[in-house]
Amino acid sequence: MDGKAVLMGVVFGLMWASAFTSARVIVAYAPPLYALAIRFLISGLIGVTLARAMGQSWHLTRAQWGAVVIFGISQNALYLGLNFVAMQTVEASLAAIVASTMPLLVAFASWAAIGEKIRPLGVAGLLAGVLGVALIMGARLQGQVDLFGLGLCVLGVVSLTVATLSVRGASSGGNFLMIVGLQMLVGSAFLWVPALAFETFAVTWTWQLGVAFAYTVLIPGLAATLIWFLLVDRIGATPAAVFHFLTPFFGVTIAALLLGEELGSLDVVGVMIITAGILAVQLSKQKT
Repeated sequence: MDGKAVLMGVVFGLMWASAFTSARVIVAYAPPLYALAIRFLISGLIGVTLARAMGQSWHLTRAQWGAVVIFGISQNALYLGLNFVAMQTVEASLAAIVASTMPLLVAFASWAAIGEKIRPLGVAGLLAGVLGVALIMGARLQGQVDLFGLGLCVLGVVSLTVATLSVRGASSGGNFLMIVGLQMLVGSAFLWVPALAFETFAVTWTWQLGVAFAYTVLIPGLAATLIWFLLVDRIGATPAAVFHFLTPFFGVTIAALLLGEELGSLDVVGVMIITAGILAVQLSKQKT
């Protein structure tokens, strides 16, 4: 892994983690599913337009199209849709912590469903992740946590796990920006159905909403996703996934700095344990 790949991974982790804070701001002023559907529509159109201008083709392989559809529905529609709805009542830091367990779930799913062997370091990482989550949830559940919102976050991270397992097919064969744009359009199309069925388009227009929405469209939406595909293509899905260990630390830090969310001592300890567990799991997958 070269220096450029490390820089790409750190920038991706920072961008990805910041999305929880900007999403928390957006859902305070706008219906979550409408906001997300519009966000993906704008991001997708921008991505596809730029990709065409760069000479990229939307004539993808069958494997790429399949992965684009799965990724668009699992990550954009289900994972982010569930998280946006949840963050009406759940703090951004808690949503980030739940989402950060994705690499642990990927490792467990690979072992349980595919039969992939886990080295002792990986087993230790999984156990550490479970311990970290237990510490945080034990402390949070003693306070005022919306269990329905928390449940949506859990369902969301399961969807993200499915999306991550399918990313390899979408990251091969080039046309990366086109793939990013198309999978966002897939997510937007999927989200319009529940938005029209269950939400009322009532928006409180503020500068905070404008800044958060524009930031979410351009940075976590287009830039972070594009960097992720480029990183996977550069070093592979397994080495790239190691940078997800930055999510819990960056996520809770950004939420505390910008939203003033309080973090207890068990939250801090739990985040450190989860971070170490994710890193251990990913390092255990590296080739010697």
